[in-house]
Amino acid sequence: MAIIEQSIQYFDQDKRCIGHLVYDDTFYKKKPCVLINHAWGGLDQFSKNKALEISKHGYIGFCLDNYGEGYEPISLEEKQNTMTPLKEDRGKLLNRLLAGVEKAKSIDIVDIENIATLGFCFGGLCALDIARSGIDIKAAVSFHGLLDAPNLSKNKIKAKILIAHGWNDPMATPKDVLSLSKELTEDGCDWQLHAYGQTTHAFMVPGADSGDGVLKHSMINEKRAWHSALELIKSSFNEK
Repeated sequence: MAIIEQSIQYFDQDKRCIGHLVYDDTFYKKKPCVLINHAWGGLDQFSKNKALEISKHGYIGFCLDNYGEGYEPISLEEKQNTMTPLKEDRGKLLNRLLAGVEKAKSIDIVDIENIATLGFCFGGLCALDIARSGIDIKAAVSFHGLLDAPNLSKNKIKAKILIAHGWNDPMATPKDVLSLSKELTEDGCDWQLHAYGQTTHAFMVPGADSGDGVLKHSMINEKRAWHSALELIKSSFNEK
């Protein structure tokens, strides 16, 4: 077994993006692909590690570069200032996301009939927006994601949806959860919500602890949520 990791360049109009591809080349055949959307810190090592984990299940992990140029903001101010313009212009964000999807489909070892997406925090919103676009993907998973719907034309969601949510997350309140539940129910898609009690934002991120209860890693719920996501993705890929 040999794990291959490589940078993949693609463009959203004139914005260069630098994705990160990970796969096992033991057998050269087309493989299902999981698109990974980074949090507000940009395409970081955490995202790349998740792509590596995905590759060990026989899939291709492809980290999208949703900021462009591989940019990783450092300070809280830089992160906020980089994320906010995209969050406030969901049309622009969707174009960026779909450029990444199209790049994944162009990679010769990707099975374009079996694509899923997941993301963390801002990346959870990105995963949901990819699904909301109505493109033909199998599954979309949001981990402690931002949940507000875009002000864009609605399209029928084809993906199966999983929202893995910390109930005490101040960035996605119970009101936000109910609004998303209403949105997905009205769409008629296959969706599920896993809400974890006594759990806040960034529960999937080892070492996360802001000290004020806003960010806090939860080892047990990290494992629960990741297991649930892999089960959904596996079952979705196996469907004929």
